[in-house]
Amino acid sequence: MVELSMPKRSARQRRGPGAEHGRRAAGTARLGLVAALAAGTLAVGGGVLAMPQFRLQAIVQLHYDQLDPLWQYSGKVMGCTFCHVNKQGGAPWNVFGEALKAGFVANPKTNFGDVLYTVLKANGDSDGDGYPDAIEVFAHTLPGDPASHPDKPLAELQQAFDAAGGVAMYAPKKGKSR
Repeated sequence: MVELSMPKRSARQRRGPGAEHGRRAAGTARLGLVAALAAGTLAVGGGVLAMPQFRLQAIVQLHYDQLDPLWQYSGKVMGCTFCHVNKQGGAPWNVFGEALKAGFVANPKTNFGDVLYTVLKANGDSDGDGYPDAIEVFAHTLPGDPASHPDKPLAELQQAFDAAGGVAMYAPKKGKSR
C-alpha cells in the first residue's frame, strides 16, 4: 500500500483566498461603528442619529445620564423635543427652546450651561402647564410641551425637588461648560 502525504496547509490557505479580505472588512466595519458612536453619530435607516453638543451637556448637567449607562447612544434619554418642536431637532424651537435662545441673545458671550441654569433658576413655566421648568426637568417631563407634565401634584414635587438640592443641583460644573 502506498501512502500519499499532502503538504501541510497554513490556516490562511485552509480558510480560502477571500477569507482575509472578509476579516479585514468586518474589522473595518467594527472600527467605523466604534468611531461613529464615539463621535455621537450613527447612521440609522438612511438618516443620521446625532447627539449635538448642547444636548450632551444638558443630559449630564441635568443628571439624565444617571438613569441609563448607555445614554450617549440613546435618543430616549433626552429627545430633541426637549427644546425643539420637531422630533429631528432644528427649527422651530418649542417655548422652552425659545427661552434658551433668549438667554443667548441677552448674553451672547455666555456658555450653554450657564444659559440653561439661568433659565431654570428664573423659575418660569415656559409651556404654561402649571409646573415650573426646573420641576419638569426634575420630574423628567418636557418643559416646552404643555401636554407633558408630571402626574404628581406640584406641592409634592416641589418638596422632593427642594430635598434633592433644588435648582442648585443643575448648576454647571466649573470648567465643564461650553
